[in-house]
Amino acid sequence: MTVQVPHGGRVLFIGDSITDAGRDRSCDDDLGSGYAMMAGAWFTARHPGHRATFVNRGISGDRVRDLRARWETDCLAHAPQVVSVLIGVNDTWRRYDQGDPTSVDGFARDYRHILEATRRLGARLILIEPFLIPLDDAKRAWRKDLGPKVDAVRRLAAEFDATLVAVDELFQAADVDGRVWTNDGVHLTPFGHALLAQQWLRAVTPTA
Repeated sequence: MTVQVPHGGRVLFIGDSITDAGRDRSCDDDLGSGYAMMAGAWFTARHPGHRATFVNRGISGDRVRDLRARWETDCLAHAPQVVSVLIGVNDTWRRYDQGDPTSVDGFARDYRHILEATRRLGARLILIEPFLIPLDDAKRAWRKDLGPKVDAVRRLAAEFDATLVAVDELFQAADVDGRVWTNDGVHLTPFGHALLAQQWLRAVTPTA
C-alpha cells in the first residue's frame, strides 16, 4: 500500500538523529543531509510540477516519549498531509548506555498516542521500522530489546492503516559488510541513507 502525496501537499519527517541528520534548526526548510533530504529531493526531481513541500522535525536523541511531548508543536501545528515517523532505536539504546529502559508496552502506548492524534488530523501515515545493523557482539545483544519494538511498530502500522517501510530486515539481508551502511550500528553512512530513501520512495506516489 502506497501513500498518495497530494498536489501541493506537505510531507513531514519526524524522529531521532537518523532523521535529524544534522539539519540546521534555525532554518525551517532545512532537511539535513540524510534520507529525508534525499527522499524529498528525488520525489521533487521525479515530479517537479507536483509542488510538494517537505519538512524535517527530527531531533537527535529522541525516544518515542519525546515525540509525544512535542507532537502538537512539531507535527500537528504544521498541518501535514503525510507524516513519516522513524523512532525506536534510542528507546533501546538508553537501556544499555544509561540503564534507562523503555518497556514494549510503554513504547507502544506513546506511539499509539501520536498516531491517534495524527489520524484525527486526517494525515496519512508512514511508519519506518526502527533498525539495527550490529557490527559487534555488544550491539547484537540489543536485538533482544529492539526486536519486540520493531514488532510493535508493525502491529501499529496494521492497526492504523499506515504504510510500513520495512527496513530492519532490509539492512540485515543486504549481502555486504554492515560498515557500508553504518559506522556504529545505528547512524547511517550516506549509502545507508540512500538505501533508506529508496525504500521510502517506494512507499509514496503523487496524486493525479
